[in-house]
Amino acid sequence: MPARGRAARAGFVVIDERARIDPTARVHATADVEAEAEIGPNSRVWHHSQVRTRARLGANCILGKNVFVDFEVEIGDNCKIQNNALVYHGAWLGKGVFVGPAVIITNDHNPRAVNPDGGLLSADQWQLGEVRIEDGASIGAGAILVAGITVGAWSLVGAGAVVTRDVPRNGLVAGVPARLIGYVCRCGHRLRGEGRSLQCERCGRTEEIDAP
Repeated sequence: MPARGRAARAGFVVIDERARIDPTARVHATADVEAEAEIGPNSRVWHHSQVRTRARLGANCILGKNVFVDFEVEIGDNCKIQNNALVYHGAWLGKGVFVGPAVIITNDHNPRAVNPDGGLLSADQWQLGEVRIEDGASIGAGAILVAGITVGAWSLVGAGAVVTRDVPRNGLVAGVPARLIGYVCRCGHRLRGEGRSLQCERCGRTEEIDAP
């Protein structure tokens, strides 16, 4: 439902009257939620975070301090985006995605501020590169996702990794550039075994993986 004014509730405030913020959601007084942004039920937007126009945040999500969510970014239910993460236009996050502190999700393979003649590039002079992060995936602290990739469901990207190509479902990647070093269970622990049917070393769950 549309926000009404700037009525505070225990230190929380709706920023823009044209934003659609569920009455059960909370937005910190220092945050910036732009017109036409949507914040779902029971979600929390913390100190100095910015949610740009037409971005959509699902139910039960948490945006930590100083998070940037660019325009038209879609974030599913039950996601956690930690402090200082940057989620740029072209990103799509499924349900239950974890984005660690200082993660950067990019959107341009060939970034330039100007044309070859030195004139400023306009918004319609660049090609958007999308990043898709599927349900249950986790992105470790400080990782960088390069435009044009898909991070598969329940996969795990190691801290500080630079991901330049697709990550398979349940895949574990790490390094610069990131490389596949194993597979993880839905609980986040290593899968072991041979072939495509692997078992979790902790909870015992069996996963069928998409081996390359």
